[in-house]
Amino acid sequence: MRKLTLELEPNEMTRKVQKPIFEKIQSYEVLEVLRLDYEDGVTIGVMECNTKSGIPLQDVKVPDLMEILNILKSEGNTHTCIVKIQNPKEFMHHYIEFKMELIWTTPMVFSEDKRTYSCIGDQQSISKFVELMKNYGEVVNLSFQKAAYQKHDILSVLTEKQREVLVAAKKHGYYTYPRKIKSEELAQKIGISKGTALEHLRKAEERLMENILAGY
Repeated sequence: MRKLTLELEPNEMTRKVQKPIFEKIQSYEVLEVLRLDYEDGVTIGVMECNTKSGIPLQDVKVPDLMEILNILKSEGNTHTCIVKIQNPKEFMHHYIEFKMELIWTTPMVFSEDKRTYSCIGDQQSISKFVELMKNYGEVVNLSFQKAAYQKHDILSVLTEKQREVLVAAKKHGYYTYPRKIKSEELAQKIGISKGTALEHLRKAEERLMENILAGY
């Protein structure tokens, strides 16, 4: 068994299907899948939704596509919710294609321009999934690792600000080679000083390494 993390740049068809969601939501992350019903096309899960600036959570309701069943926590524009997604009937045949021997895991993050999927399965199931995803956009990154039980999200060892800065650095290409963004530009995007940004990154990296290498 291996864990796959796949990054996808959605094609026009994929963008069209979820366009109503991203009119009010900047991005959302699936924290846990509670129910997958391939017969009815229903997915229920715990999600962290980031609404667009100035849009209250109560306005985020797309008929026949997404419904917020319960709000667990809200902090600014970030809301942890139990969400129900109803797949449109005209796309049910696409939804059923994902009924395979896979365990859905994290990270699983969706925005208008990028989708990240993570799953655990055998080589045959993972290869089938990768080929299937090519119908929905361009696969821009694949990573594999040995499937192992983790008692907590690795990023849970970070403070909220450390996580925010680290994720922003990854998103904007700070850790690519060559770098796509300088520390000064990254700090401007986050709205903090360069020194503060670098301090958060240094502490986040130190905490992650201590956690990963614990016992060595």
